[in-house]
Amino acid sequence: MDMNSIMQQAQQMQQKMAGIQEELKKKTATGSAGGGMVTVTVNGSNEVLSVQIEPTVISVDEKEMLQDLITAATNDALRKVKEIGKEEMSKLTGGMNIPGVSNLFS
Repeated sequence: MDMNSIMQQAQQMQQKMAGIQEELKKKTATGSAGGGMVTVTVNGSNEVLSVQIEPTVISVDEKEMLQDLITAATNDALRKVKEIGKEEMSKLTGGMNIPGVSNLFS
């Protein structure tokens, strides 16, 4: 295999990775906590898109519990969107563990 061929393959992989990253921005994942009392939706860029809270948990007396539920739901959504990213990259790498590529979403 000559160097030009290797460089072309690397450029093709880089272009595919950029495409996957663009597609991931459009994907969303929703996490929940407290049996669905709090749900958080994030996108593939790890941006929080929405937070929904059941009215029954909105109480001054339950402030700490609500904060914990929001944190847990956000972390759940972020874990899910990270898994989506790993799956998409796995398609690109054919399941091979390529340092620097496979670890983009770890």
